[in-house]
Amino acid sequence: MSRAPEPVDLLGAPDPAAAFWEAHRLGRLLALRTSGTTDRPRTVVRTTSSWVASFDPVSELLGMQSDSSVWIPGPLTATMNLFAAVHAGSLGAHVVPAAPDATHAVLTPLGLARALDAGILKPGITVVVAGDVVSAALRERCVQQGIHLHHYYGASELSFVAWSEPGAGLALFPGVECRIEDDEIWVRSPYLSEGYLDDHSSGPMRWSSDGFATVGDRGEWRQGTLVVRGRGDAGITTAGVTVVVADVEAVLREAASGDVVVVGVPDDRLGAVVCGVVTDRQDVPRLRAAARARLDAAQRPHRWYVVPGIPMTPAGKPDRDALVALLAVGGVDPVGREPGGTMTS
Repeated sequence: MSRAPEPVDLLGAPDPAAAFWEAHRLGRLLALRTSGTTDRPRTVVRTTSSWVASFDPVSELLGMQSDSSVWIPGPLTATMNLFAAVHAGSLGAHVVPAAPDATHAVLTPLGLARALDAGILKPGITVVVAGDVVSAALRERCVQQGIHLHHYYGASELSFVAWSEPGAGLALFPGVECRIEDDEIWVRSPYLSEGYLDDHSSGPMRWSSDGFATVGDRGEWRQGTLVVRGRGDAGITTAGVTVVVADVEAVLREAASGDVVVVGVPDDRLGAVVCGVVTDRQDVPRLRAAARARLDAAQRPHRWYVVPGIPMTPAGKPDRDALVALLAVGGVDPVGREPGGTMTS
């Protein structure tokens, strides 16, 4: 009996977008490496049709067509960027090297903030953001600069789950069914992956008997929109209590003007100290007030730091390990040091 061919390693190909279309022509499976929200790399396996099935809905939502031009500044080793390049190719749209030449752009929230700071996004451009929650302040900056902001929630294993158009909350992406069970988001759609290469227990994806899948992200329905609270196991253990980072950041982002990231810095006594890292010093008093009003004592950042910019991974996500390393060695002075060295919270 002949063995089935190995899935095509798109991210190892010289031209990943061309390799996608060749795999599609041959009916081959795809292998996509992703680090997800953990330090352990995984390889997600999916059919080419699981991407192709979403091309028409994405084109319609973004108003993309053959004469569109797309700026994708992130590396194609990130699946969201590779999808964008393949999708653009399916339309005959051009991928351009500079933001001023683009009608559309694909960015992470941090990438969007930096592009706005640099003033390189022209009014009227349509920007789609994935990979994190978009703060109200970032949305307002887009409105003020005439930028049409779209945001979607998904995962490498699930592909698209929910989509937010300008001025609206997350609604289900066309073709997706969703239910919340024990606080977890479960979805069924034509866009789901096949799981993981070789070791089916190597990642968070789980299946139900009726074809729904989850990666452990938590969420709820609120006034008809999906509110995503992040991965339940992404937490900081401090003084024996596990603090879910996504819960804390969701509260703080609502009050922040700049970027805000929550990390745990190792501590001999507590195990870790919950720290808030911001890019706008004026956010610190606002975020402290929000934390006191809406978070439990263990959840509140007990140290605050101001940095010029949040370091990013090659995929455009906050590099939490780099931040922890910087703070742990005293590379940034904390804000709010009281006489005698006591930290205010």
